[in-house]
Amino acid sequence: MIGILTRILGKLLWVAVVFFGITVISFWVIHLAPGSPTDLQTTLNPEVSAESRRRLQELYGLDKPLYVQYANWVARMATFDFGRSMSGDHRPVWDKIKERLPLTFGMNMLALVLTLAITIPIGVASAYWQGGWFDRSMTIFVFLGFAMPGFWLALLLMLLFGVHWQVLPISGLTSLDFAYLSTWEKLMDLASHLAMPIFIYTFGSLAGMSRFMRSSMLEVLRQDYILTAKAKGLPTRTVVFKHALRNALLPVITILGLSIPGLIGGSVIIESIFALPGLGQLFYQGVMSRDYPLIMGNLVLGAVLTLAGNLLADLAYGLADPRIRSGGGRAG
Repeated sequence: MIGILTRILGKLLWVAVVFFGITVISFWVIHLAPGSPTDLQTTLNPEVSAESRRRLQELYGLDKPLYVQYANWVARMATFDFGRSMSGDHRPVWDKIKERLPLTFGMNMLALVLTLAITIPIGVASAYWQGGWFDRSMTIFVFLGFAMPGFWLALLLMLLFGVHWQVLPISGLTSLDFAYLSTWEKLMDLASHLAMPIFIYTFGSLAGMSRFMRSSMLEVLRQDYILTAKAKGLPTRTVVFKHALRNALLPVITILGLSIPGLIGGSVIIESIFALPGLGQLFYQGVMSRDYPLIMGNLVLGAVLTLAGNLLADLAYGLADPRIRSGGGRAG
């Protein structure tokens, strides 16, 4: 019991130290970029005086040393206050994030589920029929997706389905007459607007996940206990899906844990291309306007997801492998 408590406390301490390091580096790096929120607000206005610029600096607290600004930001974060946006409507940062989080998170979670539903069968089948026509054709298919940049594929799909065939909308989340549609028509309208972005998210993840699944399955199928199970005459389905698949999923669990931060960061380009009002587009707008509180709010969310992903991967390892729960497997 004491050992378990010590391990939990050690993990929590590690999470706190890593989170602190991420915030320090992020806060320092975003201030290295040329320009500031006050410059972008006053440069295009020739009537703004130097005194007005100085007052804006004081208003936002940008006249203080960087370590003081960071200390003030940490003090606000201790009360779960991300501050107010320095650009646009100057609303609280958390309010802006809450508005856009469901869209980004929902799209990426759906793409992640679709990726798993496709890549696990592909990886298992490719490993079982190693070197066969299915394995070779899937290798070519998934690496085409891996080599194809997401933004280029997005533009290609927009040109094909939105311009030439005109079967899917190419921007926005809803149509102009969305409010007048029935419930079913609203669902279909949302699905048509999100079809291409979700396809791009899913297609871009197929290569890495399926290759990891294939290599892991190949390694497990060569283990002695699998050969023994085959020698005992167990059905192939039982050997593959009951004995081999569970252990082969361990590396995939690690990849899943590390892919959680991509639910936020990976959306910047696609959401900007398709003009989707998600966190990726919000982060891009914050960077372009040097909106420090908004940028830090998004980076903190990404850091939390990163650390949570690692912890969830550890827990999932324990569920998948009893040796880890008993302390005889992978060290946490």
